[in-house]
Amino acid sequence: MSPAVELRGLEFPIVQAGMGGGLARHELAAAVSEAGGLGTLGIMDADSLRRALAAARRLTDKPIAINLLLPFARKAHFEVAAEADALVTFWGKPRRRTDGLWIHQCGSVEEAQAAQAAGADAVIAQGVESGGHVRGEEPALELFERVRRAVGPTYPVLIAGGIADSADVAKALDAGAVAAVLGTRFLMTDESRAHPAYKQRLMESRETVLTELFGAGWAGAKHRVLWNEAAERWLGGDHRGPSAVRLLNRALSPALAAVPMSMQGPIARAQRARVPLLGPFAATDDGPRGLLDAGPLYAGETVARIYDVRPAGELVRELTP
Repeated sequence: MSPAVELRGLEFPIVQAGMGGGLARHELAAAVSEAGGLGTLGIMDADSLRRALAAARRLTDKPIAINLLLPFARKAHFEVAAEADALVTFWGKPRRRTDGLWIHQCGSVEEAQAAQAAGADAVIAQGVESGGHVRGEEPALELFERVRRAVGPTYPVLIAGGIADSADVAKALDAGAVAAVLGTRFLMTDESRAHPAYKQRLMESRETVLTELFGAGWAGAKHRVLWNEAAERWLGGDHRGPSAVRLLNRALSPALAAVPMSMQGPIARAQRARVPLLGPFAATDDGPRGLLDAGPLYAGETVARIYDVRPAGELVRELTP
């Protein structure tokens, strides 16, 4: 990896995406880092994030990153992030908030240039193939090439989207990426906190849809998900979602987004596939089972090429060309 993003103890150019909502906790991040990649904790309430970082530290002395979604990150989140080895930010105006290594994930050349100007140590070019919330609007390798030309050949650029195996990683590195960022492949691991039935659907599914359906609390944010009961009910025509649902999401999002993360459990438990008020809550192994059909089952297009659930550490070694 480039000296600008090289971390002490990071052996392989493999970065686990920081999947929020409780999907990527200390078990997954520590397993990836211990194997030589960079494990990442997804955003959660600040107290839980602090506990997760401490728990990861007990499992490994290797670097740990924290991923923060800027629309929902508060001062306390950045205080915790300052204790991590790296901060990855996403979805918002890039601005340095910690003194340590800072990487900003981008979906356009303009956003990458803004992050570079703001002092980001590196950027991630996110392609439209990605799962979860999607900033990119073009294939990852195409965006990567345009970003790299814009920021200069010596500025570190990572790549996310469409990466499932070592051949994909090799292609990304050959293109000039300093590391490959993988979400869906690490979601389908023993250590991810996705609900077991969610993992089973990931293994069985071959199609995803890019939508705005699950936008209550985060209106207008596109997300790639598996088809489930809610998606099939509401996405018969426009895959973005019915205009009335999107308008409702937009009207209610400011109030819903203001609810502290630590208090969002009751909202998630009340979510129903037939009720057009659908938020971004993920189906975790300790969350409401109803979210399997009433919530977003985040997944990238690579789900079509992944058939198993594996230990995360084993994957890090196998993904490295």
